[in-house]
Amino acid sequence: MNSEMRNNLPKVEQEKMEILFDIEEKFETGQISLEQARQLMNEKVGKIRPYHIAYIEQTLKQTDEDECFRVDMKRAMMVLEGFMDYSRPSLPATHPLMRYYQENDAMRKVLLAVEDLVQYPLIKNQWLELYDELKQYVTHFVRKQNQLYPLLEKKGFDRPTTTMWTFDDMVRDEIRDNRRLLEADKDDEFLVRQQRLLDIARDLMDKEEKILYPTAEAMITAEEFEDMKNGDREIGFAFITVADEAKQPATAPHSIAHDGFAGDLQALLAKYGYATSAGTPLDVATGKLTLEQINLIYKHMPVDLSFVDENELVCFYSDTDHRVFPRSKNVIGRMVENCHPRKSVHVVREIIDKFRSGEQERAEFWLNKPGLFIYIVYVAVRDGEGRFRGVLEMMQDCTHIRSLVGSQTLLTWSGQEQEQIVETELQQNAVEESKSAINVNVEDITPETRLKDLLKQYPSLKKRLPEIAPEFKIREFGIRKVL
Repeated sequence: MNSEMRNNLPKVEQEKMEILFDIEEKFETGQISLEQARQLMNEKVGKIRPYHIAYIEQTLKQTDEDECFRVDMKRAMMVLEGFMDYSRPSLPATHPLMRYYQENDAMRKVLLAVEDLVQYPLIKNQWLELYDELKQYVTHFVRKQNQLYPLLEKKGFDRPTTTMWTFDDMVRDEIRDNRRLLEADKDDEFLVRQQRLLDIARDLMDKEEKILYPTAEAMITAEEFEDMKNGDREIGFAFITVADEAKQPATAPHSIAHDGFAGDLQALLAKYGYATSAGTPLDVATGKLTLEQINLIYKHMPVDLSFVDENELVCFYSDTDHRVFPRSKNVIGRMVENCHPRKSVHVVREIIDKFRSGEQERAEFWLNKPGLFIYIVYVAVRDGEGRFRGVLEMMQDCTHIRSLVGSQTLLTWSGQEQEQIVETELQQNAVEESKSAINVNVEDITPETRLKDLLKQYPSLKKRLPEIAPEFKIREFGIRKVL
């Protein structure tokens, strides 16, 4: 991992980095003063680049689960002030890195509004509006975790995934928890919590802009950044509006010509399975499908699929328009543990271990929120000999399914919804009426039992009554009269 990161960076002087690490550690632990630390920097280290700090974090420091809570970025940067260039890169405004800077600029403005508003008596609607804006920043994290972190991992720099993701979640959770306090009218506690939000959000942006983004610029190629743009647009942006750019057209598969005898012959051969290489049917478990058909099926499935192989690498996900959670092709080839926040990695680890050992075959989860029900199931994938070959994840937004009542046995198209609603309401009314009826056990029927209650409880009984009493054959009127 260490050599891999070094190979993807400009020249890194190992001895110089070890001296820098020693100075930083002694200052953080109080063994030397700021003045002494800066003097040593001047004498033994000199000028450095942001990626030098990233290299130290990756190769010389041990992973510490509490690191995000422990490190004060502003304090650490006091040692480096004057020795490192923190200026923003000169990149086009459409560059993926510049989008992160733009979002941070917008976030800083919102935080200034928080800092200003906290001085005055709380007016709930003002704060709700402000927190609606703050919530947008979560998209910044989602894009970073699905787009930027995976690319850096592949180049040997996985510290953002293993440490900064935790800090991302701290800011996200603070926004969410503060909003809940506000909605619960816990005004005093809410106002006190604003300073923590200001501190951790600003510290996170410092970490991003002083280390993460400059290091990403040094490690990721221009072609990779360009390729990143499509995934960025799919996930979205916080605060800023990004105009759609023309996507590079995908290379179209070879198509069959349909003009003249040659075209007719080609079409005839394709019809009977002798297609060109691009359209050759593949033997699947129960039939034959071309690669195009397979991809179309995945794209139109009502569930989201993801597959992790036996080596715990993400190999596939279905790219549907109705995906429940955002996905990026940068996750392909990524260790599955790195696709989850650290606080849930132990759950991922347990599922894989129990599937691999054969102890379990299936794990279910669901998210039940107002107006939203998400169902998630993980299934152990095994070959014909029972060997563990991976994990299949299936996820579906079941909100609509959970809302269905009664039965729909007639075909209903768009524009006919009202008719279906009326039918559904009638069915609901019938259900409610049956609930209000007195339930009668068959063995408890007596001369005093009301026929009306029995018919509500057993609607099909109405058709069977003539079998026991001929007068019910006269007409339906007779039944109503008896009732």
